[in-house]
Amino acid sequence: MIGEALAFTGANRPNSCIFQPSNFSRAAWLGLAAMRTSLRVKGATTWVALHANHVRELTPNARAACAAMIDAGIPMVSQSVLLRGVNDDPESLEALMRGFVECRIKPYYLHHGDLAPGTSHLRTTLARGQEIMRALRGRVSGLCQPDFVVDIPGGHGKAPAGPNYLSVEKSFSADREQAAETRYRIVDYCGDVHLYPPGP
Repeated sequence: MIGEALAFTGANRPNSCIFQPSNFSRAAWLGLAAMRTSLRVKGATTWVALHANHVRELTPNARAACAAMIDAGIPMVSQSVLLRGVNDDPESLEALMRGFVECRIKPYYLHHGDLAPGTSHLRTTLARGQEIMRALRGRVSGLCQPDFVVDIPGGHGKAPAGPNYLSVEKSFSADREQAAETRYRIVDYCGDVHLYPPGP
């Protein structure tokens, strides 16, 4: 039934209304109603993931379709891909993540670009992705934070790739701290280093 509902949009994937909002006609609304009904299963929770890479994709039609889904009791999360020249700066990602939250969609995954042939010109480095995620941490609340992940080639799943804010601090002598206590260096979103727990 979901496939039939999506057929109303002239598309073959759930995120196509984002890429082709002009195709979201009255028939598509009827298809969306059928899809919402089929997704609601007694005793189970169904989540719908919306794929968008730039806030401009959240058109009025797309926002209305998402609102209809959410108003019907189907929660939504987002996934995006970090793309060079499209959203690889803190400002673009901030606008996108805030746009999702405005639509009542929880930012979920920000993917590092896959190693698919012909896409290297769109792929950033992992280091750049971590830098952007560190900057995003200082710009938006935790609700707007997606998990920056990399798909491990070979079907081994996703791994968190976000910046590391913790490292073990080894510069203190044993006589200044308890033997069972480990002290960490925590780097905040501005790059400043803090000790945790603080020194005596």
